[in-house]
Amino acid sequence: MKRYFGILTIITLATSFNNVKAQVDSTKAVDLFADLDKEAKKSDANTTDYASATFKSTRVVNGHSIETIGKYNLDFRISHRFGYLNSGSYNLFGLDNATMRMSLDYGVSNRLLVGVGRSTVDKELDIYAKYKFLRQSTGKVNMPISLTGVVSAMNYTLKSTDDISFTNRMSYSYQLLLARKFSDNVSLQLMPTLVHINLVPLSTNDNNLYSLGIGGRVKISKRVAITGEYYHQFNKLDGMTNSLSFGVDIETGGHVFQLHFTNSTGMTDRAFITNTTGDWGKGDIHFGFNISRLFVLKKSAGSRSSY
Repeated sequence: MKRYFGILTIITLATSFNNVKAQVDSTKAVDLFADLDKEAKKSDANTTDYASATFKSTRVVNGHSIETIGKYNLDFRISHRFGYLNSGSYNLFGLDNATMRMSLDYGVSNRLLVGVGRSTVDKELDIYAKYKFLRQSTGKVNMPISLTGVVSAMNYTLKSTDDISFTNRMSYSYQLLLARKFSDNVSLQLMPTLVHINLVPLSTNDNNLYSLGIGGRVKISKRVAITGEYYHQFNKLDGMTNSLSFGVDIETGGHVFQLHFTNSTGMTDRAFITNTTGDWGKGDIHFGFNISRLFVLKKSAGSRSSY
């Protein structure tokens, strides 16, 4: 009996020792994970994580996005707008007619972009510059939004029976673009805008035209996203409407292919923000597309080759 009692005592002591050891090991594991978590938080606090690809192009549809391009990069863009869908089958629902704009954007730095474009609408030339003042980030630098400024100058060269001077053909636009990437799939942008037109149609029209744009992007797959933009004018020219556009962005390697529907014919800030005449309710809708091809002219330290 004593023999069995001794064996039972040994088994009990061994089991108790194992339980204590397991509790100690468990406590050590918890402490280890806690230490690792502290180190990770400490590391996050010492680094800055910047949001990227808030939009996948320098344009939402017609208007600018907050995105610039990398230093020494060149973005060649061709934009087409076909005729109104309501023009009927005789014009193949607008496909028989087309307007076009070609542009070149150059990355002076990762934050500064300069560009030039030429449109068939009013044979308009435009030059512009974009600078990204703020970048959305978390970590050491916690910035909730990205902020980009855009200034543009436009001159239409279409011949006219009236003797219109070069100065009177000039227009200018000034924009602040405020955007936030809420998740990997959803981005939103606000665009307060001032367009100044040197020569307006009527003496009663304002030369300074104010508007507020809103744009968005919803990613539906790895390479496809739905986009949209709307510009509300506060003191529009007579007979003009607000620009409204919807599109689909398709990323294919070095290309970004944008398909969209819009009531705006022109593609410069003056043309589509202040000179849109199409009415969505009447079917005055253009089908169109933008094709963008990015070229890396020279690699530099810290440069990026994507948005």
